[in-house]
Amino acid sequence: MPKSKFLGQDFLLQSEAAIHLYHKHAAHQPILDYHNHLSPKDIAENRQFTNITEVWLEGDHYKWRAMRSNGVNEKFCTGDASPEEKFMKWAETVPYTLRNPLYHWTHLELNNYFGVDQVLNPSNAKRIYEDCSAKLQTKEFRVQPLLAKAKAEVVCTTDDPCDDLAYHIAHAKSGGIKMFPTFRPDKAYSFDDPTAYLTYIKKLSAAASIDISSLGELLKALENRVEFFNTLGCKASDHGLEQLPFSNLSQQEANRLFIQVVMGKQLTAEESNGLRCVILSQLC
Repeated sequence: MPKSKFLGQDFLLQSEAAIHLYHKHAAHQPILDYHNHLSPKDIAENRQFTNITEVWLEGDHYKWRAMRSNGVNEKFCTGDASPEEKFMKWAETVPYTLRNPLYHWTHLELNNYFGVDQVLNPSNAKRIYEDCSAKLQTKEFRVQPLLAKAKAEVVCTTDDPCDDLAYHIAHAKSGGIKMFPTFRPDKAYSFDDPTAYLTYIKKLSAAASIDISSLGELLKALENRVEFFNTLGCKASDHGLEQLPFSNLSQQEANRLFIQVVMGKQLTAEESNGLRCVILSQLC
């Protein structure tokens, strides 16, 4: 197949200054990745992927979102379709992602890691699937060598306060790339489903060894987990907020609302906003 004119060593570099700064300076710098959704288990165990669908589509909600927008049935995103079928549906979607970063990411990854300089589409998808999946069977394409190829020196994963960080502990003893946890406490202030919230609070209670029956005890439990995360190098937090809440709710009133929600009461949007604001303020 003829080479694509889309990719090249100066891809996205649109001036002489950009070319100089990238090739002479930026390209040689290590990556200190302070936010990602990589699996600590995959890194610690140096996972060997079976096919490109596993490494590319297994947990990528950005690709799933694009596929759904393109009318792809859910079985090809998170369902029981075969790995090759899922890849083919992604290949059908790729041409429609033009002008979206997914289009650029897809082809940069194919080129930089697998040496594929073709524009992915349904006509060449099967060959690309087979070639890339074959390379993934070699030791050079296990998780840690792939991260090393990217010049990644530090990766900060995204972790719930309840996580025991067992894979971080195990990996810390092995050396190599540094892997640190990131504190993601969204579930501690997500009150939409009181039953699910109570289940989470019980899980957090066990993780922190604190019986949580008041707002003060919740905050103490979160502080306990922050301190634990810190022992493993955690220096960052991550919050999936659709908006930044603000409220003048007092601590006393917030505690009353917290007790109500753990008793199963559905809070109003205003009440949830106020309680969330108090918890976030304390986390800050």
